[in-house]
Amino acid sequence: MGGDSFPRRPPSGIKVIVVGAGFAGLAAAIECDRKGHSVTLLEKAENMDDMMRIGDIISFDPNGSKAFERWPGVVEAMEAVARQTTWLDLYHHQGRFVTRQSFAGERAWGRRINGHRGELHNIIYRHAVARGIDIRLGCRVEDYFETDDPPQAGVVLAGSGGGERLSADVVVAAEGVRSRGRKIVLGSDENPKSSGYAVYRAWFPADRIRDNPNWVFTHVDDGNIDESWQFPGRPEEALRYLDGWSPVVRELVKATPDDGRLIDHKLVYRDPLPTFVSPRARTCLIGDAAHPFLPTSIQGASQSIEDGVVLAACLELAGARGDDIIPTALRAYERLRYERVHRAQATGPKTRERWHKADWSRVWENPDLIHLVREEWLLNFDAEKDAYQRYPRVVAELGVGPPLRPRL
Repeated sequence: MGGDSFPRRPPSGIKVIVVGAGFAGLAAAIECDRKGHSVTLLEKAENMDDMMRIGDIISFDPNGSKAFERWPGVVEAMEAVARQTTWLDLYHHQGRFVTRQSFAGERAWGRRINGHRGELHNIIYRHAVARGIDIRLGCRVEDYFETDDPPQAGVVLAGSGGGERLSADVVVAAEGVRSRGRKIVLGSDENPKSSGYAVYRAWFPADRIRDNPNWVFTHVDDGNIDESWQFPGRPEEALRYLDGWSPVVRELVKATPDDGRLIDHKLVYRDPLPTFVSPRARTCLIGDAAHPFLPTSIQGASQSIEDGVVLAACLELAGARGDDIIPTALRAYERLRYERVHRAQATGPKTRERWHKADWSRVWENPDLIHLVREEWLLNFDAEKDAYQRYPRVVAELGVGPPLRPRL
């Protein structure tokens, strides 16, 4: 299918720059293209094939996968490589089975897609390429700017000649927890905080240990995040945390190749930001740049997809109404996303505490105490439909409502 053959709205005349081609950035670029906006996607990596080798498992719940159903061919490609998980077995770390949590009741809410992060990312990236989106690899953004005359936003690319400047109607900062876009939004740089935990992550071919290609576990972390939040790991280092654990787990770790594929990944978080939008409302944050999630939420990827969907829809609706297009759209995006995303974000620490500080005398009596909390308000949700329905009311409230604060 050629780029011109994909269904999309008529041209809106809105020019968008998206910085970062992770899940959030790709979702924003694809959704903006669907809505008829002109998109340029900037990514610092020079070869996206390298992304195929990064990460382990990732999950998209029904609220995230609904967007994929609107991207021709994406669901089919994902289901060819994804695991169709219908339950989760939870064990005591010494190997004793505790409980099985079924997800059968969620089937009516939509698809759950679980797979290798690199493979699923590659499917979405290839879809963006097929759509003909202007994707520029090897572009490292070193600064953001906004102007009043003309009213625009833009980025400065790193370069020996002082850096090329690119301008658009709106700039979307989607380059993760260290996004340079936060400075123009918040007025100052803010570093992410360590959660006090890190996670060992690895992925390797199944022929090394049949039926056990992925493993992840969390450990206490006492390092800092001044420069990086992930470091090369060694299997023998991971084993230090596993004294007394089930032999099955220890043997799985021992089978991990000692060739750099094991990553000691720091789990970071940010207190809820006061805003996702710059004072001039022409630059916005999405994905981990706005709200990094702990893995125990199992919602980080899905919420990033929702961000892109809602932002593109708000730009479309603002243009159709003849509003002050960009500022109105970005402020509506923030109001539509702010409380929901922070309620979702709060599920991560709650699950982490439930698992890491389990009272086993109570758990053995009632194993459901360590089940994942799977709530319908979060999972049975269509971000595009919600944006279309709520946009008029949200715009009417803009400028008269209270400051945004998440009700957790």
